[in-house]
Amino acid sequence: MLQGAALPGRLMMAGLSPETLEKAKVELKENPDTLHQDIQEVRDMIITRPDIGFLRTDDAFILRFLRARKFNHFEAFRLLAQYFEYRQQNLDMFKNLKATDPGIKQALKDGFPGVLSNLDRYGRKILVLFAANWDQSRYTFVDILRAILLSLEAMIEDPELQVNGFVLIIDWSNFTFKQASKLTPSMLRLAIEGLQDSFPARFGGIHFVNQPWYIHALYTVIRPFLKDKTRKRIFMHGNNLNSLHQLILPEILPSELGGMLPPYDMGTWARTLLDHAYDEETDYCPESYTLSVKDLEKDLSPKTMKRSQSVVEPGVLKRPEKVKNEEENMQPLLSLD
Repeated sequence: MLQGAALPGRLMMAGLSPETLEKAKVELKENPDTLHQDIQEVRDMIITRPDIGFLRTDDAFILRFLRARKFNHFEAFRLLAQYFEYRQQNLDMFKNLKATDPGIKQALKDGFPGVLSNLDRYGRKILVLFAANWDQSRYTFVDILRAILLSLEAMIEDPELQVNGFVLIIDWSNFTFKQASKLTPSMLRLAIEGLQDSFPARFGGIHFVNQPWYIHALYTVIRPFLKDKTRKRIFMHGNNLNSLHQLILPEILPSELGGMLPPYDMGTWARTLLDHAYDEETDYCPESYTLSVKDLEKDLSPKTMKRSQSVVEPGVLKRPEKVKNEEENMQPLLSLD
């Protein structure tokens, strides 16, 4: 087990602006005088899950989980355990998790995700996804998810974002029925587990704009597996960008989202991560990706997809030994027939 040296609480909070420091105290119940004790309480729970390899347990790392769960020790540890268990259960997905991986690189260059330069009024980083950019002949949905997780790993290093969090905007303009038909329940569940249940980020809002009827159908399918808090933070704006602008000012949005800034350059964030490797050509075929769809299949019944578990209970994300209805889980949610 890796264990970093203990840092004084006030030193760990030193990277926060005065405004964010106050928010951490008021909203997250973060107390510099008890910070080391809070971290140690979470670390002491690791012994209760010998089935998980906790590859990192230093103070700064555990702190982001405490912030994500408002310093509830049990919930912070549960999230920490799920973070590593998700990676254990999806080993192929995390092999070569870097920006130069061919599938990740192509997803990044198409704006999965896009990251706006300006923060919103609450200091949150704004991520944008232009769904129609998904070129299914060049990379998979899993590549997109990997690119998003890699991006979040880079951004969550910023203590300001650990406290203030993120906002996600998904523009469904020109996202075709054919594209939507490629999504399966297991793919969507993999994303829910990875982003909602297993990552220490605070999402203050998820905004759908220009969504067609079949996206509403997809949402109806996944809605039972979303936490109540997540559901309350999903906003369906349709073509009404005014409702989006009431929550996120148009002054910081690109023109595609009815904002006052120029059109978003899809390669902006990719260049940040890739640097000189951005222009290097890579050959990649989605079929060559080692994580097959069948590897992703899990029983979709609510009984196995638990939203709350005992802090010491193993198997939070484990697959059942025998997957029921496997063929159904591999079927697209929307059929072109």
